[in-house]
Amino acid sequence: MILPYTINIPDERLVAIRDKVAAYDWTQLPDLGGWKSGVGVRDLQRLVAYWLESYDWRRVEKHLNQLPNFITEIEGEHLHFLHVRGDGSRPPILLLHGWPGSYLEFEALLEPLAADGHDVIVPSLPGFAFSRPITGVIGPRRAGELMHGLMARLFGPTRFIVQGGDWGSGIAGWMAHDRPEALLGIHLNMADLLAQGTVATTPEEEAFIARRDVLIDWETGYNHQQETRPQTLGVALADSPVGAAGWILEKIGTWADLPTTADGSPDLWGTFTEEQLLTNIMLYLAPSSMVTATWMYHGKRLEGSSKFPAGTHIQVPTGFAAFRDPVFVPPPRSFAEKTFNIVHWSEMPAGGHFAAWEQPALMLADLRAFIATVSA
Repeated sequence: MILPYTINIPDERLVAIRDKVAAYDWTQLPDLGGWKSGVGVRDLQRLVAYWLESYDWRRVEKHLNQLPNFITEIEGEHLHFLHVRGDGSRPPILLLHGWPGSYLEFEALLEPLAADGHDVIVPSLPGFAFSRPITGVIGPRRAGELMHGLMARLFGPTRFIVQGGDWGSGIAGWMAHDRPEALLGIHLNMADLLAQGTVATTPEEEAFIARRDVLIDWETGYNHQQETRPQTLGVALADSPVGAAGWILEKIGTWADLPTTADGSPDLWGTFTEEQLLTNIMLYLAPSSMVTATWMYHGKRLEGSSKFPAGTHIQVPTGFAAFRDPVFVPPPRSFAEKTFNIVHWSEMPAGGHFAAWEQPALMLADLRAFIATVSA
């Protein structure tokens, strides 16, 4: 059964969040200056000041409810999704977000793709936003099975296209691995899910691996924590809205393609508004999904889905938009081709990890170009 869904966060939940934000004791947070050691305290304070003085969740909630929200259960898991209907002349499209993003990353793409004739489906991943409660830890491979189930319920045997970055790229990859016959193509803006044992064989590939290894060492402590001990971290994230905001804001500031200030800190405010950032954060806090969203990392570890089996070559036609992600840097095309059937590749002039959110026009244009390639 598929039911319309109306977002309505209880008043007591909103009051509890606001009270904890207001009570945060900034004297207990020493400032090392800038972003060199993590989230910038001044930028976090700016966001929190807006939260207390100007942010209106009820106004935002009214806007969110103008989108076509639905809920259903797939194999016992509660899933929330947007469904914007086209005229059926083009294949359905599944758009998949990651952590710490949300389904709203794709908002600017909904109407243009529907106008092209596509039905556009944008779920909240299991455990994220309103896709809760879930029955337990779900990894990306299992999430891919649930996405196949959702699309089959909506469109039967009709083949479809998947676009994804971050978790979305890994889920799309496993969907292509496990049920290639269901897909017309996958379009990715991140490619860190590769076959086990993939090795660099050219100087360009070796330089990529060397750079990637340095970045992984510096930037993925969060991943190891959420993979191995998410519940311990969850004790703090569940209790402190400011703490949760800092945990998320640091990733947006570090992973987006942003200009930097004189001290090397990211300039968040030329690309994102306070309301955009807070709404993304509130999609974790308001429905109490901050902890369950971290479980996807634990699920990856438990199901062993960080790599495809050795020798895997995904046959589903694959497009890649090489946005300028400063942490999860795009590989050379030759390296991605060791695992994927690359039929479309674009070097993007701007935009980082949250590509559809940062540069929706560029993402839309590249996705349309890929669709034209696989639909010809």
